[in-house]
Order: sequence, then structure tokens, then C-alpha cells
Amino acid sequence: MTKKLTALRAGLVFVLLTLALIVLLVLNVNIGSQPISPLEVLRIVLSGGPDGSPESVIIWKIRMPRLLTALVLGGALSVSGFLLQTFFRNPIAGPYVLGISSGAKLLVGLVMIYGLRFFPSVPFWAQMAAAFAGSMLVTALVLLFSQRVRSMTTLLVVGIMIGSVCNAITDFFVTFADDAKVANLHEWTLGKFGAVKWDDLNVISLVVLVAFALSFLLSKPISAYRLGENYARSMGVNVKLFRVALIGLSSVLSACVTALSGPISFVGVAVPHMTKLFFGTSRPSLIIPGSFLLGGAFCMGCDLIARTAFAPTELAISTVTAVFGAPVVIALMISRQRRRTDG
Repeated sequence: MTKKLTALRAGLVFVLLTLALIVLLVLNVNIGSQPISPLEVLRIVLSGGPDGSPESVIIWKIRMPRLLTALVLGGALSVSGFLLQTFFRNPIAGPYVLGISSGAKLLVGLVMIYGLRFFPSVPFWAQMAAAFAGSMLVTALVLLFSQRVRSMTTLLVVGIMIGSVCNAITDFFVTFADDAKVANLHEWTLGKFGAVKWDDLNVISLVVLVAFALSFLLSKPISAYRLGENYARSMGVNVKLFRVALIGLSSVLSACVTALSGPISFVGVAVPHMTKLFFGTSRPSLIIPGSFLLGGAFCMGCDLIARTAFAPTELAISTVTAVFGAPVVIALMISRQRRRTDG
């Protein structure tokens, strides 16, 4: 009976998440400085591409790539956070909180600053490689500290300090950079889903899709690993290889986000826990796809707020995600402290 109820609840949640995505897709396409009626949107989308009209250009060149970027990267960031929480056995681990996004931001910033001295534009593959290298570098530092620090709160503080150092170094190089060549760097560091090219989005979508599929295939090993390394080994899991896979996949997913849209705050921590709350379970086979859908919906909603709340002024996406994500992190820390006190 319990399994049937769990299955029904999971099915209902997936249906609701799908409906939420559809509603947000419609709202993001319709709402803007140039309102477009739903029927006109439907006609333009079904046409398969720009037809030369101003409305068609707005949808296909501006709004559609932006909302799809929010969907794909929001999902990627959420799954990355879930993998990191599994690896560190820490419910408040995430790419932004542990400073991993800041490490990616540092190297991408350096590539953008100095690459523009020698090339008219920095190729996207170079940004992607720099983001991955920065993610892995900070992850290695956090892993080193995690071997010596057993307190989850202390590890969180270490991650925040590493992220602060990376941000300070980035700001230092930006201060002395040529403003004319890196005019968009400051805007990128604040996080933004706009100004994304279709070609870059196609590449990132493919990478994210592969990483997501591999993450989902790890559902059973993750379930075993959550019960302890010895139990996982008894179930035939190669723990060392499994841990490498978790770190590699989470770094790839977070690097995709940073390379394309800059660092996005708190999504990787808040969304996985919201997903567990909605599903009423922590089964990876449900949480991984659920986190992806909810992360996409969360970022699409935040992006809609960012560009319309104070229009024509646009907020940085991290400003909005922090407003909704930070309270979840605070609630998690308070909840953990209460459980320790009661125990």
C-alpha cells in the first residue's frame, strides 16, 4: 500500500512539475517589453523559425533561447547540487555554497580578460574548459579540507572562504583589465541567462543531457552509498570509481552553468531539498529527474521576475535566486541544529 501511495504521489508531482514548466514557458514567451498574444506565439513557434516579423525575431532570437537556457542550466545546477550533497554527505553542499562556482568564475574570468588581448572573441570551448578546471581545482581544495574537518558547519565556512578568495582574485584582475575589452565581464559575473547564442546552447544542452543520463544511471549506487561505504561495497559498488564519477559529473554540470551564464547562487542547495519535500522521499531515481525539472522551473520563474519586476531595469539572476534559495539553506541549518540539540 505504501509503495502504491509513493508511486501515486511521485506521478502527481511529475505531472505538476510538467504543468508548471508549460505555464512558465508560456509566461516567459508572452511577457516582456513587447507583449505578444498566446495565439501569435503559437503561430510563430509552429512556423519553426523566424519569419521576418518583429514578434518572430523577439521570440526566436531573444526569449526562446533565454528561457531554454534557464530550463537547462537550472536543471543542471540542481542535479549538480544533489550529487555534491551525496558525495559530502552534507545537506548544505552545493556548487555555489562550497565555492566551486567561484573557482569556475575565476578561471573563466581570466580566460575572458587575457584571451581578448590576443583574439577578437574567446571561443566557447575555452570558457567551458576553464570553468571545468576551476570547478575541479576548488573541489580538490574542499576535498582536502574535508579529510581534516569533520564538522559540516566548519566545512561550509571553509567553502565560503574559498569562494570569497576566488571572488577577490577575480575582482582584482577585473579592476586592472581593459574596460573596452571586457565590458560584459562584470555583467556575466553577476549571472544572466540572456544574450545566449543558439550554437552555445545546443552544445551545453548536449553535455548536460549526457551528464544527466549518467547521473540517473548512478541512482542505485547512490542509494547504496547513502547507507555507508561498506554497504555499497557489499552491493558490488566500486566506491573509489563511484566517488570520482560523482565529483566529475557534478563539476561538469556546474561548469556548464558558469561558462554560459556565470555563477548562479543557492539553486544547487535549495532545489534538491525542495524536491525531496515534494516527493516525500529521497530515492535518487525520483530526486534526480525531479530536481532537474524543479530546478528548470525555479530558474525560469526567477528569470521572469529578474527581467520584469523592475522593468526596464533588469536584476541579476543570482539576486533573485538568493532571495528564494537562501531561506531554504537557513532553514536547513536551523533544522539540523535542532536535531542535534534534541539528540
